[in-house]
Amino acid sequence: MDNLCGFINIYKEAGYTSHDVVNIVRNNLNRVKTGHTGTLDPEATGVLPICIGKATKLSEYIASSTKEYRAEMTLGIKTSTQDHTGEIIEKNNVNVSIDDINNAVLSFKGEIYQKPPMYSAIKVNGKKLYELARQGKEIERIKRKITIYDIKINDIIGNNVVIMTILCSKGTYIRTLCNDIGEKLGCGAHMSSLLRTKTGKFYIQDSINLSEFKDYVFKKRYDDIIIPIDKVLSELKKVIVSNKAYKFLYNGNKINLTYLSAEPNYNENVLAYDSSGKLIGIYIRRENFLSPLIMLI
Repeated sequence: MDNLCGFINIYKEAGYTSHDVVNIVRNNLNRVKTGHTGTLDPEATGVLPICIGKATKLSEYIASSTKEYRAEMTLGIKTSTQDHTGEIIEKNNVNVSIDDINNAVLSFKGEIYQKPPMYSAIKVNGKKLYELARQGKEIERIKRKITIYDIKINDIIGNNVVIMTILCSKGTYIRTLCNDIGEKLGCGAHMSSLLRTKTGKFYIQDSINLSEFKDYVFKKRYDDIIIPIDKVLSELKKVIVSNKAYKFLYNGNKINLTYLSAEPNYNENVLAYDSSGKLIGIYIRRENFLSPLIMLI
């Protein structure tokens, strides 16, 4: 099992933290190095890609991928956590039209600035915000730029429950988005459920739950659940490095373009392989050489 490497597309069920899932996968794979690629709240469900072995070096790279969510927003009720797990702090009548809701939701499409919620894992002066929130403390948070690439309403139930699909950048808090939409409508809102349907190239229809994962491991069907690194990064050009440059390749040094099977564009990221087909790392083209970004050996 020490040689296991790649990604497992886990469907996280409600009640598990992202770290719970990492620990379960690690323990079932004989303590192989394991990590996740972006936290999901305990009550949120959906796609949670898990990195295995050397693929853990790519956790931040995958975490920066575009995310897609299916969210349920309930208007007229604000909570302490901006989702359904918090205490109700405000109730209001919902006197808004469908057009009002549509206009408010669509106004958040594009680049926006979002203030992270107090109930989040962001650290300020070494303390996680949710730890401070549990002590009844609230501190000033700096707004961060995020991108809502697309947002659409799938359904409106009654006049207060809105089902939305959201395509967004890393760092987007969907419960804060729901809260802010509620503020714009003047009635308040909270996120009443959340399902992550996509992270980069990981889709919900291809995911497996923890019970299925354990069954595959019990049957030793690792190849059926572990997705190779280069399959996940298939959008990157592949280059083969000549034997003459192996000393540079294996030591993580710059490699002159004359040693490559193909010439990448300037500033282009590529997957670098040796002549046997072994993936060595992700490199970037600079001037007349390749420079290593992430070594995978």
